[in-house]
Amino acid sequence: MNPGTAESSAKQPPAGPRAEAKRQAIVKAARELFLREGFDVSVDTIATAAGVSKVTVYNHFGTKADLFIGVIKDSLDAPLGGTLTEAIDRIVGADDLREALIAVGRAWIEGARNNPDVMALRNVVARELHRFPELGEAWRHAGPDRHHPAVSQTLRQLNEQGRLDIPDLDVAVVQLYSLLAYPHLVFSAYGTDIDDDLTDRLITSGVDMFLGHYTHTPRPTRP
Repeated sequence: MNPGTAESSAKQPPAGPRAEAKRQAIVKAARELFLREGFDVSVDTIATAAGVSKVTVYNHFGTKADLFIGVIKDSLDAPLGGTLTEAIDRIVGADDLREALIAVGRAWIEGARNNPDVMALRNVVARELHRFPELGEAWRHAGPDRHHPAVSQTLRQLNEQGRLDIPDLDVAVVQLYSLLAYPHLVFSAYGTDIDDDLTDRLITSGVDMFLGHYTHTPRPTRP
């Protein structure tokens, strides 16, 4: 099959109930195989597992990289939406900023834990990144780029309201991620889980560290 033809057909994938059922079957099979065999798994193997033809896979996704992106997006939709989005939206209007940020941290980690494929797929990306750098870009667009603007905008509003004093917004966003989410990403890469008690202590102490650094403190006026 001509790669150009595959990519062209992927711009307008098949539509309708039957096409959607096939797409879901492809994503499910691809997710299981990517997690088990890595990015090297062939499209033929994925098609066979999904019960469709190789042409059907290409009609829906164009390339194997596009399929991997589709798998990432499908796996991230649940944990990065719903509860987490609502928790982020409530931060600006919250009377208790500390409790609101703790709620975000808990929703963030709970979402990832309820969908273990998220962590596992991230580890596939990390493992294959040296050979397929486009996977890192795919992960960034499907993951961090989806919630980064919301977090950044929230911190910007809190800064403008004077509730936080943030001189460098980009640094603050990464620091918040580092305190709330990164410990779980690092530990999962080595097949280790952080238990519930330690998770909650990390979240609450992380929020306290963040607020301790960025809480607005009025400067004393000179007499």
